[in-house]
Amino acid sequence: MSATARPIRQVAYFCADVREAARAHHAAFGSGPYFVADNIPLARAVHRGTERVLDHTSAYGQWGDVMIEFVAQNNPGPSPFHDLFPEGSGRFGLHHVAVFVDDVETALAEFAAMGAPCALRAQMNDGFVFAFADTSATLGHMTELYAPVPVLTDFYAMVADAARNGFATGQDLITTIAMT
Repeated sequence: MSATARPIRQVAYFCADVREAARAHHAAFGSGPYFVADNIPLARAVHRGTERVLDHTSAYGQWGDVMIEFVAQNNPGPSPFHDLFPEGSGRFGLHHVAVFVDDVETALAEFAAMGAPCALRAQMNDGFVFAFADTSATLGHMTELYAPVPVLTDFYAMVADAARNGFATGQDLITTIAMT
């Protein structure tokens, strides 16, 4: 597997409050605008082999050529977020980078063969699958894997277009959206 074959598409930070983090990042780096999805519904989430509830909120924005995400977990309990930032520790920071892969299952097997096991495999209500390979032992963060299907690439394009055009048309820094 070549690093050039899988460029980073997104950088994601685990935080306590996604809106506050988005405003702070915008103030420091000019990123945004941001689209916030509260309580993102998942049809299924399997964390380290155990099916669990994972309720999370994310803010998505553009930072140059890369999408940036701020994510907060809304429910208590084990998760890929708490794997790196233990629940109640008050610790937050870089959680994952995301890459496009042709096939999530194949990529998970490739990462596992390199010593990076699957920390999460999740499916949204529309069937979209994403996963976290635990690359924290070698890279210091997890790696999110997902296939570049139209629902995802269209979302990436919408966020990037808003960064190019949104502020010029008076768009608010933060817009709440719904994911179904």
